[in-house]
Amino acid sequence: MIHTIYKEGECHMQKFGFIGLGIMGSAIAKNLVNAGFEVTVWNRSPEKNKGLADLGAKMAETPQAVIESCPVTFTMLADPAAAREVCFGKYGVLDGISPGKGYVDMSTVDPETSQMIGGAVTAMGGRFLEAPVSGSRKPAEEGTLVILAAGDRTLFDEAMPGLERMGKKILYLGETGNGAKMKLVVNMVMGGMMAIFCEGLALGGKVGLDTADILDVIDSGAMANPMFKLKGGLIREGNFATAFPLKHMQKDLRLAVGLGDQASQPLFSAAAANEAFKNAKGLGFGDEDFSAIFKAIAKPD
Repeated sequence: MIHTIYKEGECHMQKFGFIGLGIMGSAIAKNLVNAGFEVTVWNRSPEKNKGLADLGAKMAETPQAVIESCPVTFTMLADPAAAREVCFGKYGVLDGISPGKGYVDMSTVDPETSQMIGGAVTAMGGRFLEAPVSGSRKPAEEGTLVILAAGDRTLFDEAMPGLERMGKKILYLGETGNGAKMKLVVNMVMGGMMAIFCEGLALGGKVGLDTADILDVIDSGAMANPMFKLKGGLIREGNFATAFPLKHMQKDLRLAVGLGDQASQPLFSAAAANEAFKNAKGLGFGDEDFSAIFKAIAKPD
């Protein structure tokens, strides 16, 4: 059963740790600091800490130090390899875990990685919650993400004041692994939608249709949605500033296709979308927004 939480929380100077200050993590950590929480942060590239330090966040030298200094620590990391390295590496999360400590991993990873990390944390007496999010840079900045949590229910409740500053909708999905599965399903759909959307814009352009007219027609009917409206306008402007990196979408599609293999579920469209994003990444668009797949699809003759 999915439980939706909408209640307003109080911060009461609760202490949180935050590991991983990329596009998403830095925005989320900033919201925690601005909400009045005492926040300790760590990032592999220390230069990303400065803005948060100026706001009042404390800096830590290692992930271990963050875990040791905070009752509950959040992480937002790029991929399964990064999540495993921060957890199992030297001076990592496991080196700081002690009984009762809470570890909330918001990274988008495969269910097996989430379960592996969760099992290792609980074996040390800690508590584990996975909490991947649906949303990109702007929702992260605005605190309007959709949070897909699963795992330790007591940690879910304890982390709620922080989660409420990050998201507009917070779901508890049961056992560890369900959050990761939900995130992969959602991003698989989003990636497939973006791929066919860009193919439609490219085809329309090649046959002489005005992009503004295509966008107007789509926005006026049953296919209207916020992603097409926002990204369509940016694509028309040639603006591919990164809100959600294309390389991360390709990673999520790859993981979703892998999940389909495990479940013996054919995913013809998702597999094709994965190849399209893989091609765009190979053409050098990996660090641009995932809408930059349009540049790979609509490349000049």
